[in-house]
Parts: sequence; C-alpha cells; structure tokens
Amino acid sequence: MSNTPPLVVAITGASGAPYAIKLLKSLLEARRHVWLIVSQHGIRLLSTETDITDVAGLREAVGPGAWDELVTLFDDTDRGASPASGSARSSGMVICPCSMGTISAIAAGSSRSLVERAADVALKERRKVVLVPRETPLSAIHLQNMLRVTRAGAVVLPASPGFYHRPTSIDDLVSFIVARVLDHLGVEHHIARRWTSGARATEQ
Repeated sequence: MSNTPPLVVAITGASGAPYAIKLLKSLLEARRHVWLIVSQHGIRLLSTETDITDVAGLREAVGPGAWDELVTLFDDTDRGASPASGSARSSGMVICPCSMGTISAIAAGSSRSLVERAADVALKERRKVVLVPRETPLSAIHLQNMLRVTRAGAVVLPASPGFYHRPTSIDDLVSFIVARVLDHLGVEHHIARRWTSGARATEQ
C-alpha cells in the first residue's frame, strides 16, 4: 500500500474513544498510512474513557512498531500542516469520534483548527469524508448541520451499532461500527461478520 495516499484520521471530543483506538489498529493492520490529528478535547476524551492520557499512550495502545512506520502526527493548532492543503494528496478523511461542535464547524466552513480545515479541504477536493458522531438525542441544529455536511459530500455514520450479529462483548459492538467505517473508506478488513440473507444469526 506504499503508493496509496495516506488517510487523514482525526479524534475529537465526542464520546467513543474505543472506536478511535479500534479504527487506528485496523488501519495499521491493513498497512495504511495515516495522518493523525488529535484535538485537545480528543486527548481529554481518551483520558476520560480509557487509561490513555496522551499521544504517547495512544501509540502504545495501537502498537508502537506499526505506529512509527505508518503514522504521521500533526498538531491540531497547525493549520499550515500537510492535511490543510488540497495539493497534498490523501485518500480522504475520517473523524472518529466526531463531536457535534466539529460537525457544526465543518458545516459552516469555519476552519478554526487543523481538523476542521482538513475536513474542509477533503470536501472541496471531492475526497471521501466520514464523520462518526455519538450524540443522543439530536436537536434540530444537529440534524440541520448533519444534512448540510451530507449535501456537501460527507458520509455521516453515527456510532449506532446493530444487534443482528448477536454481539456478546463491547468489542463486538465497537467492531460493528469500525467495520462500517472501513467499508466506506475502501479498506479491506475481517473484523466483523457480514450479513447474509437467510443465514442463522449464530453462523460465522
């Protein structure tokens, strides 16, 4: 996959740290290069929901060997970094989890941070953009902003796992969502069983 442009991955402050960790692990297992941006609120999220307190801890959690080979880290305050330019090739972007504040900023095109600017660039360049919000209930403002980014070309993929695959663990639920994200990014995986019409729920 060395000739494939990197995927931009961002972690923001919405609940759902396990999704972010599983997604990063899966991308590295698939040998995909990643441009990673973790917002300040994303670090707080990781600390709140896991034992990860900083980027160094995230590196250890996903595997330092693969991280050092495949991950390039960018500061969210650096709006002049590579993901901020349309001339810097990428395979698209995923924000997982994606806060409603981030969706609002993307919908408005405000580009106040590298995460927001990178998403703005990916949309204008007609690249794949996947946003994974985890918020409930949704206000009219949330729904309007999600409609705006969808009309701009983004895929809004809420962290709402299904149950037809008979999950038996939290990891099963996390894998369900990450598998859908990987599908939309065009990344091959085997982390979740696919639906087959007429198949028994317990069949593999």
